[in-house]
Amino acid sequence: MGRKGQSGHNKPKKSALSRNRKDINELVDKLLRISTILQQNDLSKSLENQKEISIITGKLRNLQIQPKNKINLDRSAGAATIDKFMNWCEENGAQLKGCKIENIEGFDLGLKVCTEIPPSSLVISVPRKLMLTIEAAKKTELKELIEKDQMLANMTNVALAIFLLFEKFKDESFWTPYINILPSAYTTVLYFNTEELEELKGSPTLEIALKQVKSISRQYAYFYKLFHTSNDPVSLLMREKFTYDEYCWAVSTVMTRQNTIPSEDGEFTVNALIPLWDMCNHTNGQITTDYNPDQKRCECLALKNYQPGEQFFIFYGARTNAELFIHNGFVYEDNIHDGYWVKLGISKSDPLQEKRAELLNKLGMSPTSNFFIKKGPLPIDGGLLAFVRIFNMNEDQLRHWLENDRSDDIQYLECALDTSLEKKSWIFLQARLKLLLAIYKTTLEEDLKLLQEKRLSVNQRLAIRMRTTEKIILKSGIEYVEQYIKQ
Repeated sequence: MGRKGQSGHNKPKKSALSRNRKDINELVDKLLRISTILQQNDLSKSLENQKEISIITGKLRNLQIQPKNKINLDRSAGAATIDKFMNWCEENGAQLKGCKIENIEGFDLGLKVCTEIPPSSLVISVPRKLMLTIEAAKKTELKELIEKDQMLANMTNVALAIFLLFEKFKDESFWTPYINILPSAYTTVLYFNTEELEELKGSPTLEIALKQVKSISRQYAYFYKLFHTSNDPVSLLMREKFTYDEYCWAVSTVMTRQNTIPSEDGEFTVNALIPLWDMCNHTNGQITTDYNPDQKRCECLALKNYQPGEQFFIFYGARTNAELFIHNGFVYEDNIHDGYWVKLGISKSDPLQEKRAELLNKLGMSPTSNFFIKKGPLPIDGGLLAFVRIFNMNEDQLRHWLENDRSDDIQYLECALDTSLEKKSWIFLQARLKLLLAIYKTTLEEDLKLLQEKRLSVNQRLAIRMRTTEKIILKSGIEYVEQYIKQ
């Protein structure tokens, strides 16, 4: 517990952070030590590490509770906040045509279509001056710190998160109307408790999620200590308001909303938060957003014909559900770009390891590789097929293909191979996919039943949906493989 301040009518009232400074400092030191431990290959040890991090961050949250600084207490913005934001956009040259911002069930904020919008018509334009970028950050007091600190200099997404908080904490900021319309919380893994993360047991996404939480915890501890040992204007402002919750919020804002635009000189790209444009939610399609260097603005076109009452969507890019889950905090069941990554390797104890590695090298693959099982009717690609065939070859077969000028043929479905080798390869792949499916603690059917229950938290439901999409891909892959085993 923090110590009570001394009584005295003339003394200024200390903030919760000041009163609890000693306890907070000790917890931050522990957090830095624990989050610096190398990621364990043993998932159970990684989960134990996560539990320790969760205990510490939970205590930090309790000690750092203070009045919210210029932020909505609800996840969705009210009408007055939306009006102020739109007025700010329009006053600074942004345009929104044929749509309006609304709270949409299941999406928080989104764009509702008001009039018919033809395909490829300009719907959103946002001038550069409204965007938060590192170039904009370097025109503020942050410039010296960004150039001096290695993490801020090398990790632009992290620097963008600090810039966002710096503008949020200032008494007056040009971006206040934008900051006020942002969600007060997200569904990224930074907002999952340990039990909710454990819903991902069996999923390869769990390891990625644990790394994410650990990395952000380490970054928070690093910046906390930086701001408390520096006396530049930025650190003086940040140190009293820089809490673990605030950093998770800023990082999540950047992860879920950032895009890239050309730098001011056009020589490279920079990360940017683009107000108004980031009100659009995701659907399948094609990229219809680009930066117009002549107009110095971001432009978004309609990817299809939209009718009044529909929601206006854009395509975020070809990302798997694992990527959307980790970086955007949602799962898109109809994702045509979804897939499942499988890691396969040749054991060093295999007596034919060198020959297998040599043949794999001929095909541009390494003895340990990741392969993508695609969603759809053709889940198994040539690379995965070639690997399992080479994995199952005997010495004579390896020698034959090493000497063959057409070794690339191993990647083709129609490749003429010994019948026993071909069947052995497909059976091996079937067993591997079934093993991956069996690692989950629930079946697909059990998950679909769980999703009908109302007692689930938002994060639990999201994690179950995530593992469900993976199981559907694995089951589809198994069914595809079984067709060739039966032949």
